[in-house]
Amino acid sequence: MTLKKEDREALVALRMQRAKELLAETRDIMAMGYWRTTANRLYYACYNAVSALLLKNGHSTHTHAGVITLLGLHFVTKGIISIEQGKLYKNLFEKRQTSDYDVWIPIDEEDVKPFLEPAEKFITEIENLINEKEIN
Repeated sequence: MTLKKEDREALVALRMQRAKELLAETRDIMAMGYWRTTANRLYYACYNAVSALLLKNGHSTHTHAGVITLLGLHFVTKGIISIEQGKLYKNLFEKRQTSDYDVWIPIDEEDVKPFLEPAEKFITEIENLINEKEIN
């Protein structure tokens, strides 16, 4: 199903709003010391931002792996997003997978806290790209 331009723009804005809400939640959850949940929320903040960027530029997928692939294909390989930021997003996905599904692997502050500032910068860069023209 193809979205009308105004519907697509509204969905892009909602995804970015959700990304920012999740970042705020992440800070609150970190303060409580719930590191598994922090990893989850941090990833989903970035996921919503990347999903908004993809949607803004006419790309969509129904899987997390697809989002990683499309980000790499349309933005990292073209030099629009740095390789380091592409790796950050993939690492956040893997950290979220571990924190959600590998219950026997401990997740603590040292595993998650270093991702906060880079993720905040990543989301800011994504928002800046969204506010520019379509990239295709």
